Amino acid sequence: MQIEPAFDAHRPDGTGPNRRTLLKAAALGLFAFNVAGVEALISPAEARTRGAALSILSANEAALLEAFGEALVPGARAAGIAHFVDANLARPHHDSLLTARYLDVLPPHDAFYKAGLAALDGASRAVLGAPFAQVSAAAAKPLVAAMLPGTIAPWQGPPAALFYLAVRSDAADLVYGTRAAFARMQVPYMAHIDPPGDW
Repeated sequence: MQIEPAFDAHRPDGTGPNRRTLLKAAALGLFAFNVAGVEALISPAEARTRGAALSILSANEAALLEAFGEALVPGARAAGIAHFVDANLARPHHDSLLTARYLDVLPPHDAFYKAGLAALDGASRAVLGAPFAQVSAAAAKPLVAAMLPGTIAPWQGPPAALFYLAVRSDAADLVYGTRAAFARMQVPYMAHIDPPGDW
């Protein structure tokens, strides 16, 4: 994949691209990431592979989000779920592609994700005796299953079912929302309007 240079849309001298340019890049599945001190427009999967810096999430939060995303939608970790969420949390609310925006979660969404991740990790430590990112998929399964009906305890954060739904939807969009994913599943891709590109 070709790496395009990214620009700061908020430069004081006005030399950055306009909002339309940044939205077009997002429609192609490209986001601005800092890789080894250089900003580039790349996919979340490539950002993860290349070790791109995170803007909003801490390394621990990213590891936790990757583990949770992978538990909900296998393939989410490799698809770059943590970088995808982080890049969208760094964007203005009205440009975010996160499901939380469409679930009427009040901004700032970073507070929602951080509180949900902390609640999940706290529940994991209390119930499983270890951080969520360190437990096996088999051990995590009952804990994750208790989130949707809201029976997970202890839980100190946003509604567990809402957090579950938001992250699962983000992960599913990232893993299954492309033409390549439809081809892997041997399902015809019949979009009403073809997107200009994939994630």
